[in-house]
Amino acid sequence: MALNEQPGEIDRIIEMAWEDRTPFEAIEALYGLRQDDVIALMRRELKPRSFKVWRERTRGRKTKHTALRSRHVMRSHCKTQYKLKSAKK
Repeated sequence: MALNEQPGEIDRIIEMAWEDRTPFEAIEALYGLRQDDVIALMRRELKPRSFKVWRERTRGRKTKHTALRSRHVMRSHCKTQYKLKSAKK
């Protein structure tokens, strides 16, 4: 896990991980964290019950994995979401 722990960066990764439409591949593209790294970060940063709820929510979701999505979905986030662009700043 090669994460520069800048202010707000971990919070943003956690926020992206909770979002239903943001795939793990988008987090990897922005922050260099693979799915296993995101899971480890979530396990470390969340309370045990919150982590369990998150894992149950994300496990097997088509929207969290680009390979499982429909070919017709070309974006990695909700159409109305603007935060992904600003995360690169």
